[in-house]
Amino acid sequence: MDILIRPAEPTDYEPLGEITAHAYLDDGLLAFGGEDDWYFQELKNVAKRADTAEVLVAAADDRILGGVTYVPSGGPLAELAGPAEAEIRMLAVSHEARGRGVGQALVQACIDRAAATGHDLVLCTQPTMHTAHRLYERLGFTRAPERDWKPIPGDDFTLLTYKLTLSTSRR
Repeated sequence: MDILIRPAEPTDYEPLGEITAHAYLDDGLLAFGGEDDWYFQELKNVAKRADTAEVLVAAADDRILGGVTYVPSGGPLAELAGPAEAEIRMLAVSHEARGRGVGQALVQACIDRAAATGHDLVLCTQPTMHTAHRLYERLGFTRAPERDWKPIPGDDFTLLTYKLTLSTSRR
């Protein structure tokens, strides 16, 4: 399967939102349950994140297979990124396309963008996302446990941080 990674177009927003929201829901990754979870609605709102970040889609045969949000250094959607860091958010691949290299192609596109600007790359992930952890580690990311964080005040839910050092001055 030939996978094309490209910037999302407005006609991609609805299908990508459905893929992203349902990937998180179906994999049990929403802290508050179902479609009424506030983050489910956030995941569906691709247009909102496309206003302030770069949303990329993976496509094949005119079908959207998945997507990712690339947040450049200093972007308003950044949750972890510090100075000279870009961030990956909301990576999702449709269930039908999993295991075909789509996730890796999307992450590699983010790595290429960060490397072109001289920025390191960070992301957060849930502890149960073992397949994603293996992908990140295979692509050179390392755990940064000192940057793990709790996105929900008063809740024990913790997100794990991974970092990829791309800038030669910090290697």
